[in-house]
Amino acid sequence: MKRDPLPLEERPEQPPVPLLSAAAPGEPGGAELAQPVWIFGYGSLVWRPGFEFTSRKVGFIRGYSRRFWQGDTFHRGSERMPGRVVTLLEDRGACTWGVAYEVRGEQIAASLEYLNMREAVLGGYDTKLVKFHPQEKDAEEPILALVYIATPQNPSYLGPASEEDIAAQIIVSSGCAGHNIEYLLRLADFMRYFCPQAEDKHLFSIEEALISILPCLYCTEESAEETASVPQKSKG
Repeated sequence: MKRDPLPLEERPEQPPVPLLSAAAPGEPGGAELAQPVWIFGYGSLVWRPGFEFTSRKVGFIRGYSRRFWQGDTFHRGSERMPGRVVTLLEDRGACTWGVAYEVRGEQIAASLEYLNMREAVLGGYDTKLVKFHPQEKDAEEPILALVYIATPQNPSYLGPASEEDIAAQIIVSSGCAGHNIEYLLRLADFMRYFCPQAEDKHLFSIEEALISILPCLYCTEESAEETASVPQKSKG
């Protein structure tokens, strides 16, 4: 069962690229601008980076698969009902598509401080350097990029489950950043619109399972409401 695409205004859009004036060699900040930092996002960072950047590129990293195996008790869930968000699993023959952001000068410290709180402190993710391959045909060498990965050692790690069980958990979870359903659908739409040539069976299987469950959930809630509204006969 397929769902209709999000309306155009709700599709993942490319955020406006903030302008940064370059300092001339020898001026304060000139050395910093000469060595940018690239940050690779494969989850909510693809549509909501939350920090200023100089440029962005769609592309992929090799040797990892994206999995909804990380628990979230803040952004997309709660302590009572943890949400499911993505992390990376080492997978030799796989690749994961996402967005790499280039940050320069003062943007570097600001973005890393922000991401440390968002991804590491609140999310339980560790950092690692990976080789990012831009989607552009004229791209030359891979770009060394920083990526945040949640490992099985962190306390919020949930691990594998069936696509149906993951979808069922996502349906009932919501956190400070919004409903877990939005997280799943926005990620699926990013892949569909920006990386149509790429495959992500895990992601799209969960999306399909969620779309199949939702009508059943709605019917169940509607039946419960109707039952509650029926006057009960008194006994005796």
